[in-house]
Order: sequence, then structure tokens, then C-alpha cells
Amino acid sequence: MLSTPILLDYQSSTPCSKDVVDAMQPFWTEIFSNPSSKSNLASINASAILEASREKIEQNLLLNNKKVVFTSGATESNNLALLGFARNYYKKTGNYGHIITLKTEHKAVLEPLDQLKKEGFLVTEITPEKDGLISEDNFIKNIRNDTFMVSIMMANNEIGVIQPIENISKICKLREIIFHSDFAQCLGYIEVNDIFSDVNMITISSHKIYGPKGIGLLLIDDDIDLEPLIIGGGHEYGFRAGTLPLPLIVGFTKAIEIAVCNQKKNAKQLLMHRNSLLKGLLENNSGLLINGSLTKRLPHNLNLTALDLNGTKFHKLLKSKIVCSSGSACSNGEPSHVLLALGRSFKEAESSIRLSIGLSTNSQDIKHSIQILTDTIKSLR
Repeated sequence: MLSTPILLDYQSSTPCSKDVVDAMQPFWTEIFSNPSSKSNLASINASAILEASREKIEQNLLLNNKKVVFTSGATESNNLALLGFARNYYKKTGNYGHIITLKTEHKAVLEPLDQLKKEGFLVTEITPEKDGLISEDNFIKNIRNDTFMVSIMMANNEIGVIQPIENISKICKLREIIFHSDFAQCLGYIEVNDIFSDVNMITISSHKIYGPKGIGLLLIDDDIDLEPLIIGGGHEYGFRAGTLPLPLIVGFTKAIEIAVCNQKKNAKQLLMHRNSLLKGLLENNSGLLINGSLTKRLPHNLNLTALDLNGTKFHKLLKSKIVCSSGSACSNGEPSHVLLALGRSFKEAESSIRLSIGLSTNSQDIKHSIQILTDTIKSLR
């Protein structure tokens, strides 16, 4: 018997790596001055560390002509990008205009866009193909003369599929459409550096890459202007007011450095475990459907539907044995809107499971997980 459940929910969050914790340590009690203040030497020193962190991120991500704007996380970054740019667009043009996104986007994209619809903007949510990927032809068909912004995530948080971001960005550039993409799930897992220059606004999260919670960033082209969501001090180029959490920024910077440096090695390890898990499950169980493309996919993601069983009981039985997910960490237990968009029925979506592998996952975890899942599926059938 396993004393603790096996953790296979690393797409929801990751633990801080030791190197990240060590990097943050002095900034809790020793170097604690406000980096936004320039009134004394301690604050000037803190400000210098803040800007050095920003420069390190620019170097690690090979950024050119982009501002690094710190936020409280990916949700705020998405809100700032979408609401901030759309409202600024209306302020400058007097037009509401048209926005394109995918039905399978994270709620942190879909709900801000719902808010923009209430304000008068027009939004088209494209249904992806059955493999979860957007059809480029369908994307082009949905572009209108008044389309001014597109938001499509690099890698899906539930089914792990990797969208053709490079091609979409080229289409947007030709049409002079601003392109935003949520990269929260992909930094450190797939190679993305070549794409940073092609996307106008990019969201990145810290706690998905073994950094601290409560910090994220939005990369934006130098010539883009945004209406701030939080005002009162003009911090972060005037886009986001508030005292910046220097310990979290230092930790996030370290996490980015480690993620970029170890990306190829980590991806290889994660893919090996993911493929072993999939192979074992398919060999021991019938009636398993893979959700989303298996070839264009994050190396640590597996999303499966187990047919002919009660989904509620399935997850209830697994709860004490495997820490996993029925969908997004933000779905509140509801059937996945992503799987419904792919054509899965309500019942099939309920009996689906997202298994996401982490750097601490080992071969024994995979072996035990295959056995637990197989026994659970057979008992319910």
C-alpha cells in the first residue's frame, strides 16, 4: 500500500525548486526595501536588483524589443493583455472591433473576452479540430476587416496540444492584427525562444515552472500601449501599479533560467515517463480514448477518457491514490469545456482524466499509477 498518493498533477502547479528557494532567501529579511522607491540607498539597491532580474529574463528568453511587465500571475497577465489592449484600442479609434480566440482557451482568457463582449466588442470563439488543433484555413475564414486582436494559447492546459503559433503569428502580422498567446504551460517543456519575436503579447507563469506562486509576467512589444487595470503609482511602465514583490521576482527569474537551461534534458525525461504511462494503460485497458493530438503535445501531459464507467465514482476512488485532475485547476469540478469543444459527450468529459508528470516523477510512480488506474477502471466496469 502507498502511504501517500502519487502526484500526477504538475500542470496545476509545481513545487519551488531548492535553487529557487535559495535565491529568494535573502530578500525576505535582509534585502527587503521597496524597489519602487528611490529615496534611500537600500531602496536604490532593491531597484537595481529588480532591473537586473528584468535584464536576466530578457537574456534567458533572447528577447528583442519587448517590455517585461511583472504581474501577480498568468491570470492577471491575460486580463491585462486582453482588457488593456482592447480598451486602449477603443480609446484611440472609437471602434469596438473584432477579436478571435479558441473555444478551448483557459478561462483566464475566455472570461475577460466575455467581459469585452458586454462592453461592445465582438468575439469569435473558433471550435478546434477533433485533435484539439486550430485549422489555419478556418482561422483565416474568421478574420474580418475589423479584427484587431487574436488570443490563442501556445499549449493547452488540459489536453496539452501545441498550436501552430508560428503560422498564426505570420497571418496576424500580414493583416496587422495584434497577437496574444498564453505560454503558461510551455516554458521549460518545449522550445519556444524562436517564437518570442513573432508574438506581440505573451503570458508566462512562475508556479508552472518550479517557481513561486503569486508572480507572473506579460511580455509586450515596445510599441504596444495598454489601459492599466490597477492604477495608483504608475509602476511597470504605467501598465500595473503596486509595490513589486522582489523575493518572488528573484525566484521567478531563477526558475526561468533553470527552465530554459534544462529544457531539452527535462523534456526527454518527462516524455519517457509519459510514454511508459500511456503504453501501460493501453496494454491493460480497453475503451480508453486519447484526448488531443499525441504528436503535437507537451511531453508531460496525458489526457484520457475512460469509456463505460461512472466519472464521478472514478475520480472519487482515485482521490486517495493519485493526485490528478478532471480538467483545469480553475474548473470548479465542472466537466471540461475543452473536452466538450472537442466533441466529447457530457458523460465522456466527466470520465476523463488529466495526468501530468513532473520532474520528481519516477519509474515506480508510473508503474504504480498504471496498476491503480487499471484496477479502478476494472472495478467500475
